[in-house]
Amino acid sequence: MMSAPLSLLVLVASLSMAMPRAVAQQPAAASAPQPSSLIPADRTDKGGKERCETLLQRAQKSEPTKVLFVGDSITQSWEGPGRDAWQEHIAPLGALNLGNSGDRTEHVLWRLQQAPLTRLEPKHVVLMIGTNNLGHHTSNAAETLAGVQAVVKVLLEQCPKATVHVLEIFPRSAQFDPMRVVDQAVEDAGGNCRIADLLMKLAHPNQAGPANSRTYHHAPGLPHPLPAWLRCGTGPGGPSP
Repeated sequence: MMSAPLSLLVLVASLSMAMPRAVAQQPAAASAPQPSSLIPADRTDKGGKERCETLLQRAQKSEPTKVLFVGDSITQSWEGPGRDAWQEHIAPLGALNLGNSGDRTEHVLWRLQQAPLTRLEPKHVVLMIGTNNLGHHTSNAAETLAGVQAVVKVLLEQCPKATVHVLEIFPRSAQFDPMRVVDQAVEDAGGNCRIADLLMKLAHPNQAGPANSRTYHHAPGLPHPLPAWLRCGTGPGGPSP
């Protein structure tokens, strides 16, 4: 006859064998945080917020237009140093300027979220964005590319009958740099999306070196074009009525 302590041990052993073993839970792999270039964000600075409000009103209240310009300070500059060229070449197309100095891809995504462009029924959308993501060091080249791709995707969704003209990002120095990232964005977008390389009109590359090391003869103030340069964007290959 088993002693009481031995009987208790046998019972515990029997129960442990009969009960299913708990599977050790592996900690879930932490997903990589989404880059800021993809997260819609409002501007926080006073000037940027004021301009953003103006652009939201334009997008919400303007009559349907044939051509939309979407972007940052380079686009907004059509209302400053590029005003004469705009009035001469672009205003007759029925164009609307939606550029905000300092904008990054996330700011454009936020504006498109707040005021979709569908109601404007454009035939052409001219996009230049990304220089501030890289230039302000908030995004690397891959993150900037992802942001440009996201903006292009939203524009194609909101303006299904429009051709989206994605402009190359101007370099910030004489050397070719990682800012030329939008070719891939256009290739991936497909459909009504075109690349417009104004760099080849605005500067003369030194062809002696490989593409990623070309030197451009540039004027002070890059990446902001001079008024004469702005006229380059209105030549053949640009939007037409």
